[in-house]
Parts: sequence; C-alpha cells; structure tokens
Amino acid sequence: MTNAPDTVVRPRTNEDLAPAAAALVRVHHLDGYPVEGVTDPIAWLTPDGLVEAWVAELDGRVVGHAALVTATDSDDAARLWSAHSGTPVSEILVLARLFVDPDARGHKLGEDLTRAIMNAAARRGRPLVLDVMTKDTAAIRLYERLGWKRIGTVTHTFGDGHETPAVCYVAPSLAE
Repeated sequence: MTNAPDTVVRPRTNEDLAPAAAALVRVHHLDGYPVEGVTDPIAWLTPDGLVEAWVAELDGRVVGHAALVTATDSDDAARLWSAHSGTPVSEILVLARLFVDPDARGHKLGEDLTRAIMNAAARRGRPLVLDVMTKDTAAIRLYERLGWKRIGTVTHTFGDGHETPAVCYVAPSLAE
C-alpha cells in the first residue's frame, strides 16, 4: 500500500518564484499556456497589480501557482462584468496565472488554488472574474464545476497579431 501524496496550497514566497517558473515552462511546453509564451517566466508570475499569489506543493515540491490581481481596463472579463454589474473595473479582482505542472495533475491542486483565490476575493468583498482560452477545456470544466458563470466571449489578441477565442467568467458568489 502506498501513501497518498502530501499536497499543500499556501501563500507564495519569493523563494517559490524559481520553481514556479520552471513548472510554468513545462506547462507552456505541453499545453501552450500562456499563449503569449514564457520568455521571462518570473516577470509573468509577478504582474502589475498583484494582490496575492499562492503556490501548490506536492510532496514538498512547488508544482502549481495562482495569482489574484487588480483588474485594469485591458482585462476583458473585468470590462464585461463592469458593463453587466455597474461595478467599476478598478474594484474588480482577476484570477490569473493559474497552472499546475503536468507531472502533478490529478491531485485537485488546480481546484485548491482556485478556491484559495475565490476565498481571498470573498474576504475582500470584491467581484472576481477570469478569462480562459477556449482551447483550455480542462480549465473550463474546473471553473464550471466550481460554479463560475459565463459572462461572455472575447477574442484574445497576442504576439504578432495572433488571435484565440476566450470565455469570460464571474465567480459564483456574484453570478446571477
């Protein structure tokens, strides 16, 4: 009989950036996430407007990441929710930078990271949104299983004029 692996989701520290960046590179290689690429993974993990970030560990190894950021006018999901709800974009939070290393999947770490973000937004009493590329079907299934509600679709433009469709969601506590 083997023991179940030890999983933990906790606030990110500066020491977590390098292993999270290494996991991100593996995710990008397998899944094409993020679509923009990962030429500077540490910068991507530390975006402007960062409120909080978490990592997931499997047997003491950093294998996942999620961030909570303040929305800007360039956030499609925030603009959609603002138009729907009347909430100013500046008061909306965004679930961002969520991924789990391919070798660590199947332990509900993506769900645990998502719940950590949802709880942090709820503690702040602020709306939480996200967008996800339609190609990322496992992520879409996760969000819908957790009760996120679709608020629209957009076309995400990146790189040298590349486009990909995306779905925007609002966290369940605010969904109608």
